[in-house]
Amino acid sequence: MKTRQENLFASKTLTYFLQLAETMNYTQAAQILGITQPALTQQIKKLERTVGAPVFFSIGKKLYLSDAGRTMLTTTQNIFGMVNEALDQVQQSTGPSNGPINIGFLSSMEDGAFEDFFIYFTEKYPDIKIRFTLLTRREIWDQLESNQIDLAVMYVPDESIKNWRSYETKKILTDHLVYLHHDEKLAERKKVKLQATNKSDWVTYPPDHFIAQLLGEVYKNKMVDEPTVKSQFTSPYQIVKFAEARGLSTALPYSFWLAHQDQIKMYHADFDPIVSFDMSFVYRHDKSKIPRIERFFQEWDDFFKEKDYLTVISDTRII
Repeated sequence: MKTRQENLFASKTLTYFLQLAETMNYTQAAQILGITQPALTQQIKKLERTVGAPVFFSIGKKLYLSDAGRTMLTTTQNIFGMVNEALDQVQQSTGPSNGPINIGFLSSMEDGAFEDFFIYFTEKYPDIKIRFTLLTRREIWDQLESNQIDLAVMYVPDESIKNWRSYETKKILTDHLVYLHHDEKLAERKKVKLQATNKSDWVTYPPDHFIAQLLGEVYKNKMVDEPTVKSQFTSPYQIVKFAEARGLSTALPYSFWLAHQDQIKMYHADFDPIVSFDMSFVYRHDKSKIPRIERFFQEWDDFFKEKDYLTVISDTRII
């Protein structure tokens, strides 16, 4: 029979506790974890029953760690740190030409250039097994934190992520948003002011997605009313299909438009001012010291030395 402690440490309870301690907000922590708020509350109550004392308390609407909570936070961080350090040490002792590399890729991004690189890399290093998984932003962060993936490919800066202290980034490219529309009056414009983009209805990503949040901040900072959003989808392919069918406007990364411009039957223009962001590898400290990951990055730099990332995307698009 398992003890209470064994049941506790075999569950996701400590991961949930760490996220809540990081955000000090049940709603925000649940969103990042990709669970419901009642599910998060249930796990915290489970932890408190095991500890035998409250780990959080609130004054008004503000949440605080109790004395027991601060003790649990220090202990949990030490446990996770020791486990991750041990895993990294084991992996660092392996050779540069064998073993797995687990990569989490943000599902809303264009991955054509990655496919070309993986073909090249796996032909050169057949004993290095690449596991490439499309994930949501919440799933990426959860799997980074739990060491299920070695590398994440995502957009930065990501203000919804608070725990950046343990991570490094390697820039892939600077991307920007393209405004896609059906307005013939704007058809010849290469750049469009924000004030002109809210005249028509939109289809875009859900509000918890990076691009939706980025656009919201841009409109807010420029004191321009946001467009009326009629529908939301998580896939850029769905967004384009719905926008074309319903005559709606949208905004998508230039890298995606570049790869699929021959299939997109909409006018396009850059925003004025330009809305830019970086696509980057994100990984925990010391991951780059693992021989096969160090080799991966070396080959990545060599592969894109002759042609940059966007050029490879352009060359691989379907015509």
